[in-house]
Amino acid sequence: MYLKGFYHGKMLVGICEGEGVEKAKPKVKQHLIEAGLAVPYYEPESEIISRTGDVCIVASCYQWFMTYGEDEWKEYVRKHLLSDNFKAYNTKTQHEFELIIDWLKEWGCTRTQGLGTTLPWDKEFVIESLSDSTIYMSYYTVAGLLQGGVMDGSSVGPLGIKPEDMTHACWDFVFKKGAYPDDCAVSKENLTKLRHEFEYWYPMDLRCSGRDLIRNHLTMALYNHQAIWEDEKLMPRSFYCNGWMIINGEKMSKSTGNFLTLRDCINKFGVDATRITLADAGDGLDDANFETDVANSTVLKLFTFEKWIQDHIKSAIPEGQIDFKDCRNNKELWDNIFENAINYGVE
Repeated sequence: MYLKGFYHGKMLVGICEGEGVEKAKPKVKQHLIEAGLAVPYYEPESEIISRTGDVCIVASCYQWFMTYGEDEWKEYVRKHLLSDNFKAYNTKTQHEFELIIDWLKEWGCTRTQGLGTTLPWDKEFVIESLSDSTIYMSYYTVAGLLQGGVMDGSSVGPLGIKPEDMTHACWDFVFKKGAYPDDCAVSKENLTKLRHEFEYWYPMDLRCSGRDLIRNHLTMALYNHQAIWEDEKLMPRSFYCNGWMIINGEKMSKSTGNFLTLRDCINKFGVDATRITLADAGDGLDDANFETDVANSTVLKLFTFEKWIQDHIKSAIPEGQIDFKDCRNNKELWDNIFENAINYGVE
């Protein structure tokens, strides 16, 4: 009953009488702080461990936030999620996106160190990676014309445009059909070529990603596409989300040795057994479990199946007209007997 009241109850008294608890919380909090009856207090839900295994000391620091819970913004994204213009491919994924729309509110979008784009209005901060990478797919549409085969901008692309030439006004011309800017270092002809590339390739038809990013990066991508373009025609059309790959029912980890690359699997079990074991492992949002016992047994089953094919052919073709030793190196014959596309997957 306590949990139900905490999340779904209604206020019976006070300044928020009659309102739902979820909407009343921030109002009551602000009222208590302004009245001098409360102070903000923060603490982590549990001990924080870094990727290096060290215990972190948590500090409350000055931070910039994105308010994804803003009502009008949220309802636009929800409308797109529920429309025929968006596809999640399975009901679980669709349901998770709908839940996150209601859950995602304020998100700390900056950090003081590490790789990232400098926050334009506060140079002390860089934009954290989950927030900074939500519309970079739009840049991919024109990257081939801007970059000379390198990532650091040291070599210009086919249009001869330098990074510093592409001002905010130039990008507005390319991405948002803005006016051709005055005193532009890039010719209108070249900017128009960039615009045509963007309009040809966008919006993105499909984005494939892990299910762990539904609760942040992927949902933020929907929000930020709406904020930048405000055009339903340029919103992402579909997201396909998958679970994680685990080995023998446990999380893959190099530190514990429970780890296999695709190349390791092929070298150990062969391409056929690897593909069959992966198909057996699972799909969708469920974690795919690669069982090495299944892979080993598949090797034996495939060997037995090959022997059965040989015996079956021997009974149908007169002796001496076929040499099975040569057949092992004759892809065309074996593919006619047992079509197996994975033979072409790995050299």
